[in-house]
Amino acid sequence: MRRNEKEITDDNLIAEILQSNRICHVALVDGDKPYIVPMNYGLHGKTIYLHSATEGKKLDLIRKNQNVCLEVSDSIEIKTSEKACSFGTGFRSVICKGIIEIISGREEKTQGLQIIMKQHTDLSSWDFPTSAVDRTIVYRIIPDEITGKISG
Repeated sequence: MRRNEKEITDDNLIAEILQSNRICHVALVDGDKPYIVPMNYGLHGKTIYLHSATEGKKLDLIRKNQNVCLEVSDSIEIKTSEKACSFGTGFRSVICKGIIEIISGREEKTQGLQIIMKQHTDLSSWDFPTSAVDRTIVYRIIPDEITGKISG
């Protein structure tokens, strides 16, 4: 990171940012170009769970290349000034890099969906019809690199 004073080194603060948000942006590899998509997620320990339909560009790209980068940010605020170059933006962000895996077992898929729902509702016990679980792809990312930044 170019500006070390903005780096978040506190693992608890990084976890708090990941736990307090609901939407992430997942960057995938599309040949020689990036492809980024917003997704709902759930965090359990250091594992991130995501879900999608059983077909589509995102899934096609993941099947070709499992390298991903995920971004979460919050506390966005504009700091105004009378001078254009004195404006600023305050934020906190976390970037996770790693390998995305497709979960195949129905029980583990259901567990991943429970974690996603808990992230969004704080309730940890949901009923998922077997047919719905079977029609859903659930992914797991265990990041091998996590960085955080705070500005403003």
